[in-house]
Amino acid sequence: MENSKAAFQDYLQLEKKYSPHTVIAYINDVVTFESFIKSEFDSDDLLEVNYSLIRSWIVALVDNEISNTSVNRKIASLKSYYKFLLKTKQIEVSPLLKHKSLKAPKTLQIPFSEKELDEVLHQIKYPDGFEGVRDKLIIDLFYSTGIRRTELIHLKMINIDLSNATLKVLGKRNKERILPLLPIITNQFKLYLTERAYLERITDSEYFFVTLKGVKMNDSLVYRLINHYLGSVSEKVKKSPHILRHTFATHLLNNGADLNSVKELLGHSSLASTQIYTQSSLSELKKVYVDAHPRNINSV
Repeated sequence: MENSKAAFQDYLQLEKKYSPHTVIAYINDVVTFESFIKSEFDSDDLLEVNYSLIRSWIVALVDNEISNTSVNRKIASLKSYYKFLLKTKQIEVSPLLKHKSLKAPKTLQIPFSEKELDEVLHQIKYPDGFEGVRDKLIIDLFYSTGIRRTELIHLKMINIDLSNATLKVLGKRNKERILPLLPIITNQFKLYLTERAYLERITDSEYFFVTLKGVKMNDSLVYRLINHYLGSVSEKVKKSPHILRHTFATHLLNNGADLNSVKELLGHSSLASTQIYTQSSLSELKKVYVDAHPRNINSV
């Protein structure tokens, strides 16, 4: 079975072109399920699994207070694994063929307001020197381009074209896209590059964003700095790079941007992914509608 899981990992990386983080999550879910059936049913043959075993795992996860959303994600990993086994003709029927996802509550992610972004970009005090310039640029880049956290971390020096005010990012499934830069951002890029040049040593020199020690930034560091700075201007529970990406899309739509254009900027493969951001825009639209429609004004 180890060979099968190794082949599955290659399939996710090379054919599906999933990110390293996603690949690790999928493999971990399959390994966790394998451990479960080994301990509970003394079986480790994933080729002979039936739905009753999977249902037992689902029940165990729910009993351990794992959220329905998390359970669905784990089952999605397992479903992908059995699709791979079908494709490679190792099984004839997927044990998850008739599985229905658990009902999960739809949580609306609340974007930051324009006022909060104005405060974090223009009113709070950043540290002097390299880190302060870098941190402000990272926040502004998330907000002005909708770039993903992993795209920002892997942004390379050769991807920056300040003469044309663009940058090239490598998105999901190795899909490249070009993002335009606002004039105010290009000025911040130049300031950051000046500060970056003063660093004593840059080990990961090909990467654009680095730490004070000259190494490539990681996920947790980017998350912490976003949480720290936005925490000084916002009381929202969730403060993360993804909420800034959500804010970027919402503010564009609120100000009349075309949905297809926002889709291209975000790097979505379908409009369905972009439409989730219209929920926040809808609340703004409702407010404008109620305040402006003659039927509502004349009824007062």
